Amino acid sequence: STLFESYTEGEIHQLISTLIERYSQSMNSGGHELPLFAKAGNRMKRAKARHKPCSLKELEVTISELGLGYNSDETVLFRYCSGTCESAVRNYDVSLKHVRSIRKIRKEKVRARPCCRPLSYDDDVSFLDTGNRYYTVNEVSAKECGCV
Repeated sequence: STLFESYTEGEIHQLISTLIERYSQSMNSGGHELPLFAKAGNRMKRAKARHKPCSLKELEVTISELGLGYNSDETVLFRYCSGTCESAVRNYDVSLKHVRSIRKIRKEKVRARPCCRPLSYDDDVSFLDTGNRYYTVNEVSAKECGCV
Protein backbone atom coordinates (compact mmCIF):
# COMPACT_ATOMS: atom_id res chain seq x y z
CA SER A 1 0.00 0.00 0.00
CA THR A 2 2.72 2.53 0.92
CA LEU A 3 4.71 1.41 -2.14
CA PHE A 4 2.12 3.01 -4.46
CA GLU A 5 1.53 6.20 -2.44
CA SER A 6 4.09 8.19 -4.46
CA TYR A 7 2.53 7.26 -7.82
CA THR A 8 -0.46 8.89 -9.46
CA GLU A 9 -3.46 6.78 -10.38
CA GLY A 10 -2.60 7.19 -14.06
CA GLU A 11 0.94 5.89 -13.48
CA ILE A 12 -0.39 2.85 -11.62
CA HIS A 13 -2.87 2.10 -14.43
CA GLN A 14 -0.03 2.40 -16.97
CA LEU A 15 2.16 0.03 -14.92
CA ILE A 16 -0.62 -2.56 -14.66
CA SER A 17 -1.39 -2.28 -18.38
CA THR A 18 2.28 -2.77 -19.25
CA LEU A 19 2.56 -5.83 -17.00
CA ILE A 20 -0.57 -7.38 -18.50
CA GLU A 21 0.69 -6.67 -22.03
CA ARG A 22 4.09 -8.25 -21.29
CA TYR A 23 2.42 -11.30 -19.78
CA SER A 24 0.18 -11.68 -22.86
CA GLN A 25 3.15 -11.32 -25.21
CA SER A 26 5.08 -13.93 -23.27
CA MET A 27 2.17 -16.39 -23.51
CA ASN A 28 1.75 -15.73 -27.26
CA SER A 29 5.45 -16.27 -27.92
CA GLY A 30 5.53 -19.78 -26.50
CA GLY A 31 5.76 -19.05 -22.79
CA HIS A 32 4.57 -21.83 -20.50
CA GLU A 33 1.45 -21.07 -18.56
CA LEU A 34 1.34 -22.35 -15.00
CA PRO A 35 -1.98 -23.78 -13.76
CA LEU A 36 -2.09 -20.94 -11.25
CA PHE A 37 -2.15 -18.38 -14.07
CA ALA A 38 -4.90 -20.12 -16.02
CA LYS A 39 -7.42 -19.24 -13.31
CA ALA A 40 -5.96 -15.77 -12.90
CA GLY A 41 -6.28 -15.19 -16.66
CA ASN A 42 -9.96 -16.10 -16.60
CA ARG A 43 -10.43 -13.90 -13.57
CA MET A 44 -8.78 -10.99 -15.40
CA LYS A 45 -11.08 -11.50 -18.40
CA ARG A 46 -14.15 -11.43 -16.14
CA ALA A 47 -12.82 -8.37 -14.32
CA LYS A 48 -12.22 -6.55 -17.62
CA ALA A 49 -15.78 -7.36 -18.72
CA ARG A 50 -17.12 -5.81 -15.51
CA HIS A 51 -15.00 -2.69 -15.93
CA LYS A 52 -16.46 -1.29 -19.13
CA PRO A 53 -16.33 2.49 -19.06
CA CYS A 54 -19.43 4.58 -18.43
CA SER A 55 -21.45 4.79 -21.64
CA LEU A 56 -24.93 5.25 -23.10
CA LYS A 57 -26.93 2.08 -23.84
CA GLU A 58 -30.37 1.73 -25.37
CA LEU A 59 -33.28 -0.68 -25.22
CA GLU A 60 -36.76 -0.68 -26.76
CA VAL A 61 -39.46 -0.98 -24.07
CA THR A 62 -43.16 -0.30 -23.67
CA ILE A 63 -44.34 2.65 -21.61
CA SER A 64 -45.75 0.18 -19.07
CA GLU A 65 -42.31 -1.45 -18.69
CA LEU A 66 -40.84 1.88 -17.57
CA GLY A 67 -42.54 1.41 -14.20
CA LEU A 68 -43.94 4.94 -13.96
CA GLY A 69 -47.51 3.78 -13.37
CA TYR A 70 -48.83 4.28 -16.93
CA ASN A 71 -50.61 1.48 -18.79
CA SER A 72 -49.67 1.75 -22.46
CA ASP A 73 -48.44 -0.59 -25.17
CA GLU A 74 -46.62 2.20 -27.03
CA THR A 75 -42.89 1.60 -27.29
CA VAL A 76 -40.02 4.01 -26.72
CA LEU A 77 -36.27 3.81 -27.10
CA PHE A 78 -35.08 3.91 -23.49
CA ARG A 79 -31.48 5.12 -23.17
CA TYR A 80 -29.63 4.47 -19.93
CA CYS A 81 -26.15 4.79 -18.45
CA SER A 82 -24.05 1.76 -17.66
CA GLY A 83 -20.42 1.13 -16.79
CA THR A 84 -17.75 1.97 -14.27
CA CYS A 85 -15.98 5.19 -13.44
CA GLU A 86 -12.54 4.08 -12.27
CA SER A 87 -10.69 6.72 -14.29
CA ALA A 88 -12.78 9.45 -12.67
CA VAL A 89 -11.67 8.64 -9.09
CA ARG A 90 -10.59 11.82 -7.33
CA ASN A 91 -8.76 12.54 -4.08
CA TYR A 92 -12.19 12.97 -2.46
CA ASP A 93 -13.10 9.36 -3.33
CA VAL A 94 -9.79 7.97 -2.04
CA SER A 95 -10.09 10.00 1.18
CA LEU A 96 -13.72 9.02 1.76
CA LYS A 97 -12.91 5.33 1.25
CA HIS A 98 -10.05 5.54 3.75
CA VAL A 99 -12.07 7.47 6.36
CA ARG A 100 -14.76 4.78 6.09
CA SER A 101 -12.15 2.00 6.40
CA ILE A 102 -10.86 3.44 9.69
CA ARG A 103 -14.47 3.59 10.87
CA LYS A 104 -14.76 7.38 11.24
CA ILE A 105 -17.97 7.17 9.17
CA ARG A 106 -20.13 4.25 10.20
CA LYS A 107 -23.86 4.14 9.57
CA GLU A 108 -24.30 6.63 6.74
CA LYS A 109 -24.69 5.30 3.22
CA VAL A 110 -21.98 7.00 1.21
CA ARG A 111 -20.31 5.98 -2.04
CA ALA A 112 -16.55 6.20 -2.15
CA ARG A 113 -16.42 6.20 -5.95
CA PRO A 114 -18.04 8.10 -8.82
CA CYS A 115 -21.25 6.74 -10.39
CA CYS A 116 -22.20 6.46 -14.05
CA ARG A 117 -25.28 8.70 -14.34
CA PRO A 118 -27.11 10.82 -16.93
CA LEU A 119 -25.59 14.26 -17.47
CA SER A 120 -28.55 15.28 -19.63
CA TYR A 121 -31.86 13.78 -20.72
CA ASP A 122 -33.60 13.19 -24.05
CA ASP A 123 -36.68 15.17 -25.06
CA ASP A 124 -39.96 14.60 -23.22
CA VAL A 125 -41.86 11.39 -24.03
CA SER A 126 -45.51 11.73 -25.12
CA PHE A 127 -47.90 8.80 -25.48
CA LEU A 128 -51.48 7.57 -25.23
CA ASP A 129 -52.41 5.15 -22.47
CA THR A 130 -54.84 2.25 -22.98
CA GLY A 131 -57.74 4.63 -22.12
CA ASN A 132 -56.67 7.01 -24.94
CA ARG A 133 -55.50 9.68 -22.46
CA TYR A 134 -52.51 11.74 -23.62
CA TYR A 135 -49.50 12.08 -21.31
CA THR A 136 -46.09 13.73 -21.49
CA VAL A 137 -43.30 12.78 -19.07
CA ASN A 138 -39.85 14.30 -18.79
CA GLU A 139 -36.37 13.08 -17.80
CA VAL A 140 -37.15 9.47 -18.71
CA SER A 141 -34.32 8.63 -21.08
CA ALA A 142 -30.64 9.61 -20.84
CA LYS A 143 -29.07 11.70 -23.60
CA GLU A 144 -25.51 11.83 -22.28
CA CYS A 145 -23.73 9.87 -19.55
CA GLY A 146 -20.82 10.70 -17.30
CA CYS A 147 -19.18 9.97 -13.99
CA VAL A 148 -20.54 12.02 -11.09
